[in-house]
Amino acid sequence: MRVSWSGGTLTFRLDPEDEITGKASDGYPVKLRTNSCTISPATGGVPDDAHPDLFALAAWTVVAPWTRRRITFDRAVSAELARALHDGWGVEAGPVGVAARRTGSVLAISYSGGADSVAAATILPEAPFVHFRRVPHPRVPNRWTHYRSDVLAKLAGQTGRPLTEVASDLEFTLAEPRPGYPEHHAVAAGALLLADRLDLGGLAFGYELGSRWLGGDRYLLRYTPDNPMWAPHGPWGRAFAAAGVHIVLPVGGVSEAVTMRLALGSPLKDQLRWCLRGADGPCRTCGKCLYKELIQAAVERRPLDTPITADRPVARKWQQPPPYGGQEMIEYGCARVPGIEHTVFAKAAAFLQATEESTAWLDRCYPPALEEIPEPWREQVRSFMVAEVGLMSPEEARRVEEWGQARA
Repeated sequence: MRVSWSGGTLTFRLDPEDEITGKASDGYPVKLRTNSCTISPATGGVPDDAHPDLFALAAWTVVAPWTRRRITFDRAVSAELARALHDGWGVEAGPVGVAARRTGSVLAISYSGGADSVAAATILPEAPFVHFRRVPHPRVPNRWTHYRSDVLAKLAGQTGRPLTEVASDLEFTLAEPRPGYPEHHAVAAGALLLADRLDLGGLAFGYELGSRWLGGDRYLLRYTPDNPMWAPHGPWGRAFAAAGVHIVLPVGGVSEAVTMRLALGSPLKDQLRWCLRGADGPCRTCGKCLYKELIQAAVERRPLDTPITADRPVARKWQQPPPYGGQEMIEYGCARVPGIEHTVFAKAAAFLQATEESTAWLDRCYPPALEEIPEPWREQVRSFMVAEVGLMSPEEARRVEEWGQARA
């Protein structure tokens, strides 16, 4: 793979051994559609004098799935970053010839406006936001026009927090499964290019307990301490650290029930939006709205409020036996929503037989997640969790560590 930058435009060319269809770090197959993308900060543009490792890592978040043996950058990178790419992915990276970037002092939040990132913002009330906004690609038709990135950006601008908006068409490098991030970390590409300007030493993401420790939607639905995407000792954690921008997961030890509760009680509640489709509010008809409604209803201890019926395609999987993606939260919701037996989750509830007692561990914080927070910000996150959430007991922590064993 050969990559080059011109301002904020990334162009890449495949080597003979590279592949059009590759796999992201979570094993999901992704197919390449085009060989360029642009990253455009709303103000100031991309600084030409950003450290070369920042340009290199931003490019790697885009091209990693299709790169097999080597990647050649248009400027020399540090030996530390080259080593991280080799150790993490087995690729030879170069040319090598600059000192490593100095780690900055500021922690920013990769802010989407969903419940998880709002919860992260609640824990870190002084942290500025970097918001990624999808825009169309000049050479790729937009067949996903219902994605209301304009609405999400407008809501982010209403938070009153220091905000850097970055627009990009990088999601259109994918032909399949649809426009989306080549790697989940590509949402950080703009923040990486601006890291020197913003003095970033860390970037906080809203990935929670399920995504960090329990496998998430695309894994084997089991305890995954070595999660390659988000473990600090994993390939991406080491690559970001080599570029002086540490990955920080302030809600990595708590469930979506906790992030929902924190978000609903946050000063940013009015800007909360997890739906990607709705203009004046959540669309209430997509699968994400249904899933989040289950969690919100469980947190608020009220009946489910949705127009979706069991015969809708978005509800089809809940009529089948488990396992389910995000199963811990389906169990949590089914155990707490009044009248669940009369909803689209009735069959799932019957299959799971979850109770409040069996899901109580999801109301507290998994302590090992706090040890993964980089030292400059660890105590702030720990103090918040102790005061506002509470830590899991050893017995509850074992529920995390034994997750999925029966399905292995």
